[in-house]
Amino acid sequence: MAKEPLRFFHRYKQSVETERVFGERWLRFAYEIGLGQLGVGLLAKRRIFSSIYGWQMNKRVSAHKVLPFIVEYDLDVDEFAKSPFDFRNFNEFFYRALKPACRPIHADALTAVFPADGRHLVFPNVDTAEGFYVKGAKFTLGELLGDPALAAKFAGGAMLISRLCPVDYHRFHFPVNGHPATPTLINGWLYSVNPIALRKNIRYLVQNKRMLTLIKSPEFGAVAMLEVGATNVGSIKQTFVEDRIQPKGEEKGLFKFGGSCVITLFQPGRIKFDHDLITQSANYVETYARMGDRLGVAIR
Repeated sequence: MAKEPLRFFHRYKQSVETERVFGERWLRFAYEIGLGQLGVGLLAKRRIFSSIYGWQMNKRVSAHKVLPFIVEYDLDVDEFAKSPFDFRNFNEFFYRALKPACRPIHADALTAVFPADGRHLVFPNVDTAEGFYVKGAKFTLGELLGDPALAAKFAGGAMLISRLCPVDYHRFHFPVNGHPATPTLINGWLYSVNPIALRKNIRYLVQNKRMLTLIKSPEFGAVAMLEVGATNVGSIKQTFVEDRIQPKGEEKGLFKFGGSCVITLFQPGRIKFDHDLITQSANYVETYARMGDRLGVAIR
């Protein structure tokens, strides 16, 4: 039987697109076939597996993969902050910087922006959502945050799940103006965060390694940002300067090789997501949008 393709709504083209999944054969074998699932449990979810792959992507010889990858996935080299020929290895290319003009930040102070390029789902109320990637598939905020008291502060709040594919720009940014606390590590496994895996088990998102940062925003109140690791993600690196007010759109950090995910939480009654995002997400369809684009507005 043919496997159902992954589809998403392209915000700029206003059309439904089919995702080209990097490593799709391996993903479907690993998460849809019994023998593959056994391999995930024994090896692929473990840090050593991703560390070895990340080490390979840091070797000088891996730079030979850069140009074929650019051609195969039709990446826009004019966006890159430096020439494709200047990357010393594939990982350096993977977490490449872009020219600032390529990701303008929505200027209105009362708007929140996407923290990363990728495919996004929004849930205006996490408590009443029927499911996240499929109906009936949910996790609790207590599981996600690893802190029942903190989860209570965001109960009934809004959530954005931003999924980054290997072909995407892999730096993440602050979605709101605010003062971030020191990030804290919540240790865990490294399962895939592709929908092929998440539709089988949404709890991978709360079982994976993640970094939690609380942000005090004058417009949006308390905001929680979690960067979630995944299979073949070498590391999550925070690059922002701590103990300093950060403007919306400022770089927060980067992911090394692999698909990854950023989850952003707002307290109840603090944000109104844009209508197109709500409409698509209600049907479990992700919306492709870029970092800096408008996500929603503050409720005053």
